[in-house]
Amino acid sequence: MKRIFTLLLCGVLATPALLAQSPLTSYELEREMPLFLDQLKEELTYPLAWGNAPTTNFDAWRTQARAAVYDAMLTPPPPVTNHEMKVVAEERRDGYRAQKVSFRLSAYSKVNGYLLIPDGEGPFPAVLLLHDHGGHYTIGKEKMIRPFDVPDEVIADADAWAKQCYGGQYVGDYLAKQGYVVFCTDALFWGERGRKEGKLPKDGSHLSEVAGNLYMLGRSLSGFMSYDDTYAAHFLSTLPCVDASRVGCMGFSMGAYRAWMLTALTDRVKAGVAVCWMVTTDTQLSWESGRVERGGFANQLPGIRRYLDYPHIASVACPKPMFFLSGEHDKLFPPEGVNNSFDIMRKVWDSQNAGECLRTELWDMPHDCGIKVQAAVLEFLKKWL
Repeated sequence: MKRIFTLLLCGVLATPALLAQSPLTSYELEREMPLFLDQLKEELTYPLAWGNAPTTNFDAWRTQARAAVYDAMLTPPPPVTNHEMKVVAEERRDGYRAQKVSFRLSAYSKVNGYLLIPDGEGPFPAVLLLHDHGGHYTIGKEKMIRPFDVPDEVIADADAWAKQCYGGQYVGDYLAKQGYVVFCTDALFWGERGRKEGKLPKDGSHLSEVAGNLYMLGRSLSGFMSYDDTYAAHFLSTLPCVDASRVGCMGFSMGAYRAWMLTALTDRVKAGVAVCWMVTTDTQLSWESGRVERGGFANQLPGIRRYLDYPHIASVACPKPMFFLSGEHDKLFPPEGVNNSFDIMRKVWDSQNAGECLRTELWDMPHDCGIKVQAAVLEFLKKWL
């Protein structure tokens, strides 16, 4: 109560100064931004970031920062101890076998996933793949692993998406041929976890409405996705074919956000790769970039900006090996914000004498995860897993 009163008092005392800076107009919004955007950003001091927080013990800081992120994720779906896994279908591929499996992800959700297992004797290193957003909801896991035991239109949909975003190569199948167990399942709202009604508009309005309904229930869509990802990592690490000491994750676009979140949130994941999703909030939301957040609440945790920005959260993964790769011509993430994020994270890893574990690169490319990117991902995974 004392804290709330203090905050209210500060707000009252600050009002005259704010009014002095705000010209009287017939509107207070421009391009979906509040006119006081710059003032709001100046108030983002990130007091829980490493170097800002009073905690000087790094392990204690990681625990505190991770707890703040979990708190912002709101109430979790209840976890399960028995995943009730069943193999629904199986297919032989070149150097590995593909399984479609059903399993209980949480007490709320029983879902399907694709599991790729290399030929030979395990246990093998494993990679949890985290699919992208793309405003394309009809498929999820099929964006990362070539689908089977599905209607022809799903295969055509997946092939077209792989051609558009992944150089025509499925990341999962590429990694499985190199000796990795690979697993991928749908995020809530994508693929087989979508709306009964289907026919989703690309503007993401239905996703925003789902997120709003979850907020009304005291839950967070973005938080649900990250909780589900931690549960999927737990499921993967318990499989007999998997070496639990060598489990990594990788994602592109929204999947990259999910990848560094996951690596920060659970120590079951030993290394992470994030392709084309890292930025600072002050650049992401600015008059210069003209950026409007249309992620459909897929990367928005309530109130977390009171404490941490994106790169600060990702830094909770330190000293684990992490690879952040972005495109210089990526219209979603301005290079200035990307480089600022890289600098923030670099200071954290260097402070723990783990600089060699952090790889940050900005390539001459757009928002993309093509053949060359996947080769760089494989190189990183080979080094650390």
